[in-house]
Amino acid sequence: MIEKIERYYLEINSMEDLKTKQIPSDNFFLKEADKDKFELNKFFYKQIGKKHEWIDRLIWQDKNWIDYTSDKNLKTFVLQNNNDLIGYFELIFNGNDCEIAYFGILEEYIGKGYGGFLLSEALRIGFKNAKRIWVHTCSLDHPNAIENYKSRGMKIFKTEILKRRAI
Repeated sequence: MIEKIERYYLEINSMEDLKTKQIPSDNFFLKEADKDKFELNKFFYKQIGKKHEWIDRLIWQDKNWIDYTSDKNLKTFVLQNNNDLIGYFELIFNGNDCEIAYFGILEEYIGKGYGGFLLSEALRIGFKNAKRIWVHTCSLDHPNAIENYKSRGMKIFKTEILKRRAI
């Protein structure tokens, strides 16, 4: 059986279009991850991605992760509640563009409003060094993902249908 996967590309081109969502409580904070802490990116990728079929990096060795996280154009940010990890995002800067490469909330925190805040922060930080921020998502992602992007002011600029054999 052939399965159809919808892929959406979204963008935002102005800080004025950003519709922010405030932090849920004072105990939450966002911090930039150290470049040498590749284990954070690896942890979030595996934990968040297992429900959404993120598979391309599962074959990576630690050296691949180190090379990736040490890239000067990559910035990783982590949302925490005291010492508890909530979610993360990776921004890749390329000239005036910024890609949200990966973005997600750990399963136990989904549906509590943290995603809206985290995306607001990703866009705010992205606009410090870019004029356009973009992301792609697909129908394998969490059902709230695309609405979160749209609710923060992002607009779809391209869609495509991918086909694969059903797993």
